[in-house]
Amino acid sequence: MILLLACGQKVTGVSRNPYCGYEHQTLSSQERLEEDSLLAAFQWQVPDVGPVPFLKSTDPSSSYFVILNSAALFKVGSQLEVLVHVQDFQRKPKKYGGDYLQARIHSPKLQAGAVGRVVDYQNGFYKVFFTLLWPGKVKVAISLVHPSEGIRVLQHLQEGKPDRVYFKSLFRSGRISETTECNVCLPGGLPLCNFTDLYTGEPWFCFKPKKLPCSSRINHFKGGYLKGLLTAAETAFFQSGVNIKMPINSSGPDWVTVIPRSIKEANNLELFQGSGTFPSGYYYKDQWRPRKFKMRQFNDPDNITECLQRKVVYLFGDSTIRQWFEYLTTFVPDLVEFNLGSPKNVGPFLAVDQKHNILLKYRCHGPPIRFTTVFSNDLRYVANELNGIVGGKNTVVAIAVWSHFSTFPLEVYIRRLRNIRRAVVQLLDRSPKTVVVIRTANAQELGPEVSLFNSDWYNFQLDTVLRKMFSGVGVYLVDAWEMTLAHYLPHKLHPDEVIVKNQLDMFLSFVCPLET
Repeated sequence: MILLLACGQKVTGVSRNPYCGYEHQTLSSQERLEEDSLLAAFQWQVPDVGPVPFLKSTDPSSSYFVILNSAALFKVGSQLEVLVHVQDFQRKPKKYGGDYLQARIHSPKLQAGAVGRVVDYQNGFYKVFFTLLWPGKVKVAISLVHPSEGIRVLQHLQEGKPDRVYFKSLFRSGRISETTECNVCLPGGLPLCNFTDLYTGEPWFCFKPKKLPCSSRINHFKGGYLKGLLTAAETAFFQSGVNIKMPINSSGPDWVTVIPRSIKEANNLELFQGSGTFPSGYYYKDQWRPRKFKMRQFNDPDNITECLQRKVVYLFGDSTIRQWFEYLTTFVPDLVEFNLGSPKNVGPFLAVDQKHNILLKYRCHGPPIRFTTVFSNDLRYVANELNGIVGGKNTVVAIAVWSHFSTFPLEVYIRRLRNIRRAVVQLLDRSPKTVVVIRTANAQELGPEVSLFNSDWYNFQLDTVLRKMFSGVGVYLVDAWEMTLAHYLPHKLHPDEVIVKNQLDMFLSFVCPLET
């Protein structure tokens, strides 16, 4: 049964009355087709098998993988295939799929790593495809992020509880102040303040204060997370050390030996890497190597200064791109932060290098944003900010918008990206030499609670949508998703400095490519 959510979202088995502005959204036939195809592209196949007891759910410790033809001779560029067979806690083979697996190959001594592509055969078997990209002893690592039984719960939360993170605003006039709840959608019945953006049409509402006008809103902040979302049976599918991000072991060798190719073979291999390159890159000696272009290393602050000289750099988005601002202002001594008196971790932030004429700005994206306190005047939508940029060869824009959308149905994210994309296209239209870079989502640490709000499974959806929507637009992509999954460090919402450094090397390589 497919029903409509309040915001026009298609949902299984959840009936809601329209109340949040999405029903007024007018989509062109092209936009409607795109939305349908994006939602279809992420139709996660979870079989409707009815309630499954914990003992019959996927057990990573009794599941296993096998490297197919592990005795074969592998050369750099060869494909490696791995078969994964999942079993339940009674050590019985599962007969259906839908588990979310992550896979990588790595060589610890070489600090090398790359991700694999997982194919679900919907019968308890999965195949993982790797491209072997460096010589030496290469190990395979497969992990179960969530069992299919947990994915079903996450789906229901996404569709039925998009308000499980709630927001608040303080309204103040003179000595009177009131705080009310805010969100993309609010249940009907009570008077609302409508803060829908006039230019983008992005909906945002707060319950109207009892004594004050809507115009007296002074800030926005994260209210909190809804508790008690799961039944006792559902809670069993989200256990640290049991079935969240747990390794699946090999039933035989978990490694292969890879030998180098001859120079002639290697040259042919370079030509063979077409437009749909997967993986997009790999680590070698802790340095990211994209497969489609030569990335520069910006190991010296002077290299960065030389690259950014006479440039204005705009960083828009969440805290994962704020890391770029923090890294640059820490690493480059001439880039001095100008104190705007902004709240720590929130911004906006500004840094200046007067000697080399560099201006670096960071601003968080508009709501929903789960920051501590953002002043209402600083709540700006990225699309509107882009519309205010003239652009040109000395203008650089980087955008990261993903993590704060993980609790909402995908339509909310699609709408936000559509507005940003439209503004990017207009910017590149009027100023084709502007460099626009998109930072993708990344994997993070997961526990039972974080899984319900920020699971990698939610962010994998956002990442998939982001790539599809910005394909062919003329922007550059920093593949933070692969860069976190391929690295040996534990996953974090805010990746460690070595990963951030690689992201910035890639970003700066787009701004100042190697002379060819």
